[in-house]
Amino acid sequence: MDEEQLMSVIGWEFPGGAFTIEPYEHWLMCDAVGTAPTRHGVANPMYVYYAALGGMGISLDELFAKVDATADDGVMFGEAGIDVHHPLQIGSTYTVAGRITDIVRKSGKRAGVFDIVTFVLALTDPAGATVGESTNSFVFPRRELP
Repeated sequence: MDEEQLMSVIGWEFPGGAFTIEPYEHWLMCDAVGTAPTRHGVANPMYVYYAALGGMGISLDELFAKVDATADDGVMFGEAGIDVHHPLQIGSTYTVAGRITDIVRKSGKRAGVFDIVTFVLALTDPAGATVGESTNSFVFPRRELP
């Protein structure tokens, strides 16, 4: 995929889907990270991240293929950020929608050519309010490019 084709992916929208914060999963996640396990009430803010990726409508392998890469290429996680507008509720189902917002091609002496692909996924509650956003980037080494 040449750079022009790659840049044409900016704005591509994820199929999206839904994610339910299951009470037992929330309890297990809290127990695993050392916070007070709960099965009802306000969900841990990390669920903005978990729900976004869980409900984006495609696998990571499919996302990588969208930018002409596979996990075998040595894809690395870049950055992540979450923005919580309203607390998420355990047991609630959230709609997930998002898009690729940026692609930057860079070159380094040691790393060679690589692309940084950034995408934003938004969570919407049953009333239609955006309750949170998850921004993520992946780094795609492009070993075949000079």
